[in-house]
Amino acid sequence: MGTPEFAVETLKALVDNDYNVVAVVTQPDKPVGRHQNELQPSEVKKYALEHNLPVLQPAKMKDPDFVDTLRSYQANLQVVVAFRMLPEVVWAMPEYGTFNVHAALLPQYRGAAPINWAVINGETQTGVTTFFLDHDIDTGRIIMQKPFDIPDTANVEYVYDGLMHLGADICLETLERIIAADGHPQSIPQEQLLTAGQTLRPAPKIFKETCDINWNQPAKQVYDFVRGLSPYPGAWTTLVDLDGKQSVLKLYKVDVSGISREVAAGTIIVENKRLYITAKDGELVEILELQMAGKKKMSAKDFLNGCKNLTESHCVKSGNSV
Repeated sequence: MGTPEFAVETLKALVDNDYNVVAVVTQPDKPVGRHQNELQPSEVKKYALEHNLPVLQPAKMKDPDFVDTLRSYQANLQVVVAFRMLPEVVWAMPEYGTFNVHAALLPQYRGAAPINWAVINGETQTGVTTFFLDHDIDTGRIIMQKPFDIPDTANVEYVYDGLMHLGADICLETLERIIAADGHPQSIPQEQLLTAGQTLRPAPKIFKETCDINWNQPAKQVYDFVRGLSPYPGAWTTLVDLDGKQSVLKLYKVDVSGISREVAAGTIIVENKRLYITAKDGELVEILELQMAGKKKMSAKDFLNGCKNLTESHCVKSGNSV
């Protein structure tokens, strides 16, 4: 059970290692195009059809017809990767239960966007976890975990690719444990992995407004925020010109310059043909790669070449503060 590209790697590993995949469950085709009149299948569906695997696409997981059809396949086990919350009638159906491959080291980063939030929060390590599903989201008993280091220069694409392959590996190892233990491998409650006073960091779904850059914070936090959303969905800010006209800029690559200026957060500074925006306490964030609305992604150098009148009188805004 899965939908995006991240889940395809695990499905491919199951097929390549001769596991008997009796069916694939994925989201319904998504309307796309200007008039929303074209239907786009998920990446998981594309792979499944290429390999002649039956595909189920329920709009509602409790739909009786879907549940009956799913039960007819008599699966011993269900594997979930980047899908959706399942009702008990579904996750409790197989004799060996249902396990999830989650892109974080649980109990940290429970939720829909664990990869993004780990990078946004400046983590130096994340990983993958397999756990048995239960009634609550991402809280079940842990079967296995594998760590993954996050370089300080890595964006979310790098971490996504690494965890996608690591997730396929841990799925196969988890299957071996489950089969060897006749469906009852050793697993531990997540509470046992918590230390006294430890704070759990959530990983909620990311929306457009989530990606609005707050310049009133240290430059390192801005840097982590941008790389945690690059290349998708992309951090953005609003450029305000001398006449008060606003335009949206997406930022894909920035750096901490190590330079400070005594100006307000959100002030644009152009020096030596380089583009900076001030963070908290005047720390400068250098802008390296960006995209204007309706334009292609470009370097800051190309952007400046097309904005001859850009000065320190320009600023960016975050929320209601400029």
